[in-house]
Amino acid sequence: MKIRAARRSRDVILEMPRNSSLPPIGLPEVNLKKILVPIDFSEQSRKAMEYALSFGRQFNAEILLLHVIEFTPLPAPPLAVVQDETTQAKLHESSAKELGEWREAISAQAAVRASVRDGISAHAEIVKAAAEGNIDLIILGTQGRTGLAHLLIGSTAERVVRHAPCPVLVVREREHDFIKSSKETAKQLNSKLG
Repeated sequence: MKIRAARRSRDVILEMPRNSSLPPIGLPEVNLKKILVPIDFSEQSRKAMEYALSFGRQFNAEILLLHVIEFTPLPAPPLAVVQDETTQAKLHESSAKELGEWREAISAQAAVRASVRDGISAHAEIVKAAAEGNIDLIILGTQGRTGLAHLLIGSTAERVVRHAPCPVLVVREREHDFIKSSKETAKQLNSKLG
């Protein structure tokens, strides 16, 4: 084995003779059984779902789609926008219906469950669902907000990464994708989900 400096950069090159054999390196085996995908019905969520579907098929893992309905505690009465139980029930019902459609779009390709939760913050509910469900991996999309929008709104993805009990794969809006979604799968998802 020889180490030498690269010609055009500050990099170092490791040269191995062709007849040399290195002992094999034992790598830990990845074992995914449950994948959590938070869904907010955006394009980034759809992209995260495609990643989860790829991992689910590869590892024969179950996929849990989760939608969180955030509610805020009511402030003082003059400023309060009262959301009665009927409105909340309708919101929960419509979210469950739409999440069910997302589930149906991929259920033939992997084991998929769907769940709708209510909570004060989406990231706390995602972390709680991951802990309760013994989740091995969370795959979520991010809006990629920066600057003032990030400061005021915050990043659910960032908070999930910080507090999750398992590894988190964040799928950005514009990135180099490492999955190759088949055109047929993409067409099916787009046609079924609108």
